[in-house]
Amino acid sequence: MGDFYEQNYQKYHQATFNIDPAPFLSPLTHFLPVSASILDLGCGSGRDILWLKKRGYRVTGFERSPSLARLSRKNSGCEIIEGDFTSFDFSTMSFDALISVGSLVHLEQDQLISVLESISEALKPGGHMLITLKEGKGGTSMPDGRVFTLWQQSQLEEVFSRVGLAILDFSRQVSRIRKNDVWLGYVLKQKRNLKKYRRTGDLPLSKGGSRGIY
Repeated sequence: MGDFYEQNYQKYHQATFNIDPAPFLSPLTHFLPVSASILDLGCGSGRDILWLKKRGYRVTGFERSPSLARLSRKNSGCEIIEGDFTSFDFSTMSFDALISVGSLVHLEQDQLISVLESISEALKPGGHMLITLKEGKGGTSMPDGRVFTLWQQSQLEEVFSRVGLAILDFSRQVSRIRKNDVWLGYVLKQKRNLKKYRRTGDLPLSKGGSRGIY
């Protein structure tokens, strides 16, 4: 799926960069002090990083597509890490918060728990997370070849509970690009230190990009 964003990075940038991210980013800022450190997972061309940076947050991006990462550095002036979040080791990081605005939409449902456990390791104990995913049942395919996994609110609540994430805020928003798409937005707080559980072996791992257009 990452190949689509690399091959179409300019078109993707043009379609998404000028969308005002305030409606889906503001809920997180209510829980964070200014100057908090934030990791933007699947940062695209830097729209959300720039918005947060202008408001005093210390933001680092993470992006699979080299071309989008290059645009993000240019647009935001922030550090951008290039990598694949499904295999990257986040255990050495320590951020106050992590955002994933549409970047988990291509994961199969049985992958989400293990990815959440992995990326949560980038958080300080008690850290916050903002996640948005598409609402629906099953999945949907686009003419460009992308496949999006859809979620029900009850499914996501169960997943978050299993990985120790408490829900602080919830929203449903219609896509600014495709009016038939509804996004579920969650502000979450880490209830347990996953790094501690990983070290002791008490928390079993479940078996089992770039972001989708908002």
